[in-house]
Amino acid sequence: MRISVVLCTCNGQTFLPRQLRSLADQERRPDELVVFDDASTDESDAIVRRFAQTAPFNVRVHVQPGRIGVMRNFAAAIGAASGDMIACCDQDDVWHPEKLARAEVALGTTQNGSPAADLVFSDAELVDEQLRPLGRRLWESIGFCASQRRLAEEGRLWEVLIRFNAVTGAGMAFRESWRNLLLPIPNGWMYDAWIGLMLSIVGRCKLIDEPLWSYRKHATQQIGPGPDSLAGRIAAARRMDQSYFQVMAANFSDVVDRLGQRPIDLAIAARLRDKINHCQARAAMRGAGGERASRVAGELLSGRYHRCALGWQSAAQDILLA
Repeated sequence: MRISVVLCTCNGQTFLPRQLRSLADQERRPDELVVFDDASTDESDAIVRRFAQTAPFNVRVHVQPGRIGVMRNFAAAIGAASGDMIACCDQDDVWHPEKLARAEVALGTTQNGSPAADLVFSDAELVDEQLRPLGRRLWESIGFCASQRRLAEEGRLWEVLIRFNAVTGAGMAFRESWRNLLLPIPNGWMYDAWIGLMLSIVGRCKLIDEPLWSYRKHATQQIGPGPDSLAGRIAAARRMDQSYFQVMAANFSDVVDRLGQRPIDLAIAARLRDKINHCQARAAMRGAGGERASRVAGELLSGRYHRCALGWQSAAQDILLA
């Protein structure tokens, strides 16, 4: 199996050298590193090109002529990879030496020659800017609990991912053979949420319930695991306005459209319809005034808060913060 690591950079000179070193230190080194730089104005491109001169694997570098954003940049990098296995990489983390080797085993083949899995993803330890452990793991911080991990192990990861994304890009690897289904990534989707959900529906997924990388939390990161403080969580909930839920409804309609005529489990199809209807209902609650409580009650009675969101927590947000 040939392995491609796709790394997207953007003004990452502070942490990028340490991440590159962790790639070179992998027990199972990648066959290629594909770097797409999103028009950095710092030394990111120069750092990568210096690394390429001595790297123990092939390094291909592309610099975008203008800023296109994280999601489009990752989609482009994934499209350019040539390996059988594609592992996504962020510029500011540090991979543990066994990360790629463990992913390759998980995505390997069974005794009859069929793929063991199509997607694998692992937990991470949270660290600060200086790589000092924060005493928590990534899955704990996003609420990916033991019961949800059991669903994933039973082949029902889609039940979790329809509610919230638990597959972080820098912790995942997937088979290239699904790329034609996955690309292009629709506008509005995070690349990892899209890939995770799609492959949980059409393929086989494995999780590695161990931290195989260090997730660095710092002030300049573009995407993180979410705020730690109560005030930060309240502020995030307040940003979930009408347009937020309209976009989410459109996002899940994109899933249905992309799956097209592909046969999928009836329970999954029903849950996707539930999600779209639930997002549309929550969008309608914004600005509903005195009708909001009755609309929340209706969604609770339908069970969609628990099947499609975070249950009572989401209902409380809609009552108190919308």
